[in-house]
This record gives sequence, C-alpha cells and structure tokens, in this order.
Amino acid sequence: MIAIIDYGVGNLFSLSSSLKAIGVESVITSEPDIIKKADKLILPGVGAFGDARQKLAESGLDNLIIEEVKSGKPLMGICLGMQMLFEKSYEYGKHDGLSLIKGKVVPMEGIIKKEYKIPHIGWNALKFHKDSEILKYIKEDDCVYFVHSYYAIECEDSLVASAEYDKQITACVQNGNVYGCQFHPEKSGKVGLNILKAFSEIGGNV
Repeated sequence: MIAIIDYGVGNLFSLSSSLKAIGVESVITSEPDIIKKADKLILPGVGAFGDARQKLAESGLDNLIIEEVKSGKPLMGICLGMQMLFEKSYEYGKHDGLSLIKGKVVPMEGIIKKEYKIPHIGWNALKFHKDSEILKYIKEDDCVYFVHSYYAIECEDSLVASAEYDKQITACVQNGNVYGCQFHPEKSGKVGLNILKAFSEIGGNV
C-alpha cells in the first residue's frame, strides 16, 4: 500500500485516482501509524514552499518522513513535494527543506529568457541522465506535464531526467530510496501512470 501524505497541501484526489486506475492500493492520510505501516510514501504539494514546509513541520510529519526514509522505505515527492526533498529553497526568502537530496530550489525568473513564460506550464519531453527504476516503463522524449516557477539546481548527483525550457530544467531525481518528480505524473497521461506503476513496484531498502 502507498500512503499519500496529507498535510493540507496537494492535489490528493487526482493522485489517488491515478493509482487506483493502475490497480495500486493507496490511502490519503496524516496518521503516523498508517504511514508507518505503508509500503511506500508519496509527498505531494502545490503552492508556496514556505507555507507547505511550515504545515509539514507543524504536523510533525517531516520528522516521521525522514525516519521512514532512513528505514529504507521508498518515498516519491511530486512538484512542490519534490522541492521539499532538497536542502534549501529560495522562494520568497530562504527556507530549509528535508535535506533528503543535495541541492537547492531557486526561481526560474532571471535565469531563463524573458520570452519563456513563468510559471512554466505545459508538456515537455524528458531527457534521461541516468538509469532509474521509475523510468523503466517509459522512454526518452516521452512528454510529461509541468506547472512550476521554481526548480532544483546543484543536484547533479541525483539527476535522473531533465526537460528543456530554455535551459535543461531538473525534472526527475533519485537519491537511493528517495525519488522526486517536478512534473505531475497524475496529470501526465499514460506516461505518468507508467511512472507511478514503476514506483509502486520498487522494493524497500533500495
């Protein structure tokens, strides 16, 4: 079973519906006992980093997530949930992440050319940088759906896939049993469902 972590931020229904569509059992929960019993975790998220990080801390789920990851349990962060896996974010100030992946999150504004709209919204092809279990059912140049204004940098060691939006933007990362997708697999059609399927098949202690 996959526990979709509910801390008041995220498009939880679409994610649970996507998992149901591929025959994967999931539960939307904020209950520590249920999270501990789950085989895998998904950390979703939309909105501002600082607000989401504060809610996660106030719930006490941040420390629980870190403990579960250290035990070997697979975790996937999606969109803002992925960004919170990193060490720092510079979205409206400076905020500490969960430090599960080395790197930081910075604004696209001022980095990409002005003719590229921000937020980055739409379908972009993936460029693979290294093998990862979550890519096993998709191929390079498959397209996924993005909605974001910030992106991760200085994360070369964990970079699995990128997408071109003026520059190569971090799209997918992995550090051991910790995975992240800047795009929304639950909004990315068959390609996204195949990524969720691959994640659902990952064993513990990766």
